[in-house]
Amino acid sequence: MNRISLAALTTLLCLGATAALAQGATHSVRVLTPEAATKATQIAMATCRQQGYQVAVAVVDRFGIAQALVRDRFAGPHTPDTAINKAWTAVSFRSQTSDLAKATQAGQPSSGIRQIPRFIGVGGGMLIEAGGSIIGAIGVSGAPNGDLDDGCAKAGIAAIRDEIEI
Repeated sequence: MNRISLAALTTLLCLGATAALAQGATHSVRVLTPEAATKATQIAMATCRQQGYQVAVAVVDRFGIAQALVRDRFAGPHTPDTAINKAWTAVSFRSQTSDLAKATQAGQPSSGIRQIPRFIGVGGGMLIEAGGSIIGAIGVSGAPNGDLDDGCAKAGIAAIRDEIEI
């Protein structure tokens, strides 16, 4: 190739790359409103309370940042942080914490994940999804076991389902 053809080819490639980068420079995402996050936490806590459990409930956004937190009167002092971290774990690993609990047990290939700070490998952290996208997660802490925490979390998600669907 001669120098003029090579220069023209290089210019075209650079212009094409610049156009491709400009098209992908931003991305739109859906996020929960504070009102929806608060409603989910309140319903999840009320559901656990009806079953006789004192819990804390947290909702995080799709980036793992807490949006809402509620703690029942007699829930243990560890429950607020645990609820936030369960939700954070679910959204960070894009999986329900009850599934992660099984997948990260000792001897499993993913067991090392349990060493990550904030990781909570028990039930009670559930993804909040709408329109095929993760928009946040809810974490419940304080019921006698993770399955019961999951049940309360599901009630919180169900309470906002109509509001978050497209």
